[in-house]
Amino acid sequence: MTNNGPFGVDPEDFERALREAGIEIRDLLDKASEYLDRTSANPLTALLGQFVQPQRPRPPKPEGETTGETGSGVWAVYTIEEDGGARVDQVFPSELEALRSHRDNTDARRRVRFLPYGVPASVLDAP
Repeated sequence: MTNNGPFGVDPEDFERALREAGIEIRDLLDKASEYLDRTSANPLTALLGQFVQPQRPRPPKPEGETTGETGSGVWAVYTIEEDGGARVDQVFPSELEALRSHRDNTDARRRVRFLPYGVPASVLDAP
């Protein structure tokens, strides 16, 4: 009871109730706007239309997954040499690990990039 505050309400229960109430209100407004869109145009419809925007259709996803989406590759920490060639310093299985190792980097020539399997490291070379 001491962790629940002076009224005995658990903070997680309170947050959950607010979240569910927000979802219910949003659903109610969506239903009201759909109903008003089906009726004749009137000022109330125009007013509600200002607050409830119709959902936009999302563009279709590409047909096949890319190598980065499937995760078949490594995250490389590499350095651009003076001649423009790239030298891979370290490779990591995840982006988070690569960025953590690169966090305190002060060298502008050292970078992090996803390198799919089967792609030569020469793609990292400077143009």
